[in-house]
Amino acid sequence: MATSSSTARRNRAIGQNLRAAGLALASIVFLIYVLAPVSWLISSSLQQEAALTSVPPQWVPEEPHLDNFRAIFSAGEEEKVTYETRREADTASGGFIPSTAKNLLPAMGNSFIVSIAVVILNLIVAVPAAYAIAKIRFYGRSASIYGILITRVIPDIALIVPFFLFIRNLGLLDTLTSLVITYLAVTVPFSVFILVSYFEQLPDELDKAARVDGCSRIQTMTKVFLPLAAPSLVALSLFAFLTSWNEFLLALMFTQTAASQTLPIIVASFTSDFTISFSFINAAGVLAIIPPVILAIVFQRYIVSGMTAGAVKG
Repeated sequence: MATSSSTARRNRAIGQNLRAAGLALASIVFLIYVLAPVSWLISSSLQQEAALTSVPPQWVPEEPHLDNFRAIFSAGEEEKVTYETRREADTASGGFIPSTAKNLLPAMGNSFIVSIAVVILNLIVAVPAAYAIAKIRFYGRSASIYGILITRVIPDIALIVPFFLFIRNLGLLDTLTSLVITYLAVTVPFSVFILVSYFEQLPDELDKAARVDGCSRIQTMTKVFLPLAAPSLVALSLFAFLTSWNEFLLALMFTQTAASQTLPIIVASFTSDFTISFSFINAAGVLAIIPPVILAIVFQRYIVSGMTAGAVKG
């Protein structure tokens, strides 16, 4: 009997060790899959152009340098590759500055302005709408929820023509305002849907008690429900910021000049010059991912709890 019990414990221990080893191996494979492209982006931004095509590739640069980053901040002072000088250039030596490089930092500023505006307006619109749908029983409430869900199954590319006609009739083409309006149309439905699910989990007694104490609807929303919804609000703000920061298609359609173009458009324009410097493009990519990474690190404890807050109803 004792032998049988010890054998069972040993088998359980072996099974637990095998599961732990399998989980560790799967985690390592997943981390390599996720981090390898980012690692190569950073590594290649610190290499000369010739090193990018070396075999085997240099995951750790032998002679790292910051020339690409310096070029970004001094792009307006550097000589550009022109039609007359392109034949004299050696593509392996690197050092090429795209003609649109001087627009990179202003475009990053445009992306910040648009993203912050979308986050603020997204919360201003989504929070009252979600609170009203979740806690106020009115005619057409169910239809409102289904209408919000329907907007999320329509691909963005199907909305390009209506958006373009709408923006053109308002006279807002080639402005940051056009991007803010269209990005709100993309982000607000998702934000409302998530917040409705979250607010519905909170007891109705909180709403009733606040109303009995003399709070108006706005006071109940701001003083009772908003503090409880902080994780969801942070997560939705990150969603709205990242969506606006990374969006390419709408920005391509509605902006034509550097005054209103955002970061993805300028980075994409680096491939349209006479000579393409992939190390320079990757350096621009590194700058582009820094703000989202910083935000994700600062607010990482809110992300999972906020995005899953409305996933289970009970």
